Amino acid sequence: MKKFFKYFVIALIAVVLIGTFVFLYKNSQPEEIRYQEFAASKQNIARTTVLTGKIVPRNEVNIKPQINGIIAEIYKEAGQMVQQGEVIARLTVIPDMNSLSAAQSRVRLSEINLKQAQTNFDREKALYQKNLISAEEYEKTEQALNQAKEEYAASQESLEVIRDGVSSKNATSSSTLIRSTITGLILDIPVKVGNSVIQANTLNDGTTVATVANMSDLIFEGQVDETEVGSLYEGMPLSITIGALRDYTFDASLEYISPKAVESNGANQFKVKAAVKVDSEHTIRSGYSANAQIELEKKEDVLSVPESSLEFVGDDAYVYTKAEDGTYKQTKITTGLSDGVNIEVKEGLAEGDTVRGPRIIEDDTETAKQETSTETEE
Repeated sequence: MKKFFKYFVIALIAVVLIGTFVFLYKNSQPEEIRYQEFAASKQNIARTTVLTGKIVPRNEVNIKPQINGIIAEIYKEAGQMVQQGEVIARLTVIPDMNSLSAAQSRVRLSEINLKQAQTNFDREKALYQKNLISAEEYEKTEQALNQAKEEYAASQESLEVIRDGVSSKNATSSSTLIRSTITGLILDIPVKVGNSVIQANTLNDGTTVATVANMSDLIFEGQVDETEVGSLYEGMPLSITIGALRDYTFDASLEYISPKAVESNGANQFKVKAAVKVDSEHTIRSGYSANAQIELEKKEDVLSVPESSLEFVGDDAYVYTKAEDGTYKQTKITTGLSDGVNIEVKEGLAEGDTVRGPRIIEDDTETAKQETSTETEE
C-alpha cells in the first residue's frame, strides 16, 4: 500500500512537471500574425459634409396690437389657419389719462365754438334776408359754422378712439381688434385673456399677441465651417433628414451663403439657408432639428482602397501589397479624393491588387465565452 502511494505521488509530480513544460513551450512559441486583406477596386468616391440646423418658415410674422390694452377675448388657437385680415383677439382699451383729459377738453372747446358759430350764423342770416348785409359776409359766417361743426365731430371721434379704441364712424377698422397681417398657420399665441399688452413704440418692441407663418414655404437654416464654405455655391443640392421623421429624406436647394462669419466655439461659421422641398404627405413643424448632407466633391469609377490599409511616412503614403509567395511588399502610392472610408489611388496600384489591412486580433475571452455557450446548449 505504501509503495502504491509512493508511485502515485511520483506519477502526479511527473504529470504536473510535463504539463508545466508543455504550457511554457506553447507560450514561448511566436504567435502567428494575420492581417485583413483588401482588393483594389474601382468605385465612386464622394466627399461630403453634414450641416446641423433647423427647419423654419421663410416668413414668420409677430402680430402686435395697435394700442395699449387688456386682452378681452381670443378667437383663435395655435395650430389653426388664419386669413389675412382675420381677427385673432380683441382688446379692452386702457386710455392714457393725459390724452383722455386733453380729448375731453378739446370736445368742450369745440362745442363752445360751435354754439358761437351757430349764433353768428343765425344773426347774419336774418340780416341777409333783410338785405342789410352782403352775400359775401353771409357766406363767411356760413363757412365758419361748417368749420365749427367739423371740428366738433373730429373732437368727438378723437375722444371715442382714445376712450374706446374705436370710433362710431370706423367701427369696422377698430384698433381694439387684433388682425392677422398675413395668411398662414398660427404657430403660437403667447398671451392669455386678462394679460396687458402694449403697442410698439420707439422705446419698446410691443407685445406679441400671435405668431403666424406660411408653412408651405420652408427653409433650412444651418452653419458651415470656413474650411468648407469655399466649396459651396448657390443652387447646390442638399439632402435633408429630420430626426423627428425617421427614414424620411427630402431635397433642398442652397440659396444663401452669409458673406460674414460668426465665431462659434472658437471656430468661424458661416450661416447658410436652403429652400426645402417637401410633399404634402408629411407634416413639417417649425423648429424641427435637421441635418443637411452636401456633396462637396465626387469622382466616379476610380481605383480605391480602404484608408485603413494606408501607412504614412512623412508626406508619402504606402501600402503593403501581397506577393505570389504570400509575403507583403511596401509600395508607394499617390492618393486622391477620400470619403473617410475609402481613398482614391492615382498611381502605384492596379485593379485587383491585394493590399494588407489592419492586424486581426483574436479575442480569447470572447472565444472562450462562445465555446462555453455552445457546450451549455448541447
